[in-house]
Amino acid sequence: MESPREIRLPLPGLTLAARAWGPESGARVLALHGWLDSAASFDRLAPLLPGLHLVCLDLAGHGLSDHRHVTASYDFVYWIPDVLAAADALGWERFSIIGHSMGAMVASCVAGTAPERIERMALVDGLGPLTNEPDAAPERLARAIAVQRRIAARAPLVFSDRAAAADRLCEAVAGLSREAAETLVARGTRETEGGVSWRHDPRLRGKSLLRLTEAQVHAFLRRIACPTLVFRPEQGWPADEALLKARLDCLADGRLLRVPGGHHVHLVDPDVVAPAIQRLFQK
Repeated sequence: MESPREIRLPLPGLTLAARAWGPESGARVLALHGWLDSAASFDRLAPLLPGLHLVCLDLAGHGLSDHRHVTASYDFVYWIPDVLAAADALGWERFSIIGHSMGAMVASCVAGTAPERIERMALVDGLGPLTNEPDAAPERLARAIAVQRRIAARAPLVFSDRAAAADRLCEAVAGLSREAAETLVARGTRETEGGVSWRHDPRLRGKSLLRLTEAQVHAFLRRIACPTLVFRPEQGWPADEALLKARLDCLADGRLLRVPGGHHVHLVDPDVVAPAIQRLFQK
């Protein structure tokens, strides 16, 4: 497969960056990365998926994409219209999705919001967003506002070089290999006075103002019409197995595949997930 092509997708109010792989005649697939990652999250998986037209987005505030306006929010639901608008900018009426972690959570809700547009879906360590009980909403909102104020007053973190940033990422993310960290750092940092700093919008480190309830998540999942493959890594994020089963039971055509590896298995050891993804999308 040839090297990726950098593209820009104009959306209402902001522009998203993306890396496009494979022939434009191939099956159309959008790839959605995890929290504080970028399109580079799929750099080692994409070459193992020949024949696909794979467009890996930098979600707003990540990678080379625009940051949201200072008055706009990064609350979860705003990713959903962004993804559909990105598909519109590509001229894609129907397409498939690969999502990792936060990207898998977003993908789940995109497929539940617009089921007629999604053909197939592969989710790595994620199915539906994080939730809260209804009574927790006021306290969550109060804490989120306080955290955003602290973030606004904090100076950006500066590393001496990209190697130092990769060191920090390996410390912060369990199971992330050095090669994987360097892949993320290459796209996720920028040069600044004194070294390099993260490109992502610091506000992404805040808390969501509101979360959906579990019942609302189930409603989204029940609307998903496409075949869905959920990868559950053995050393992935801690998960409530009963909650996961209940969510899987909402899917009309869902399958769980347990695989070796950690949360970033698609980046650290892409051979583990690539064959099943290729079979799903080439059907």
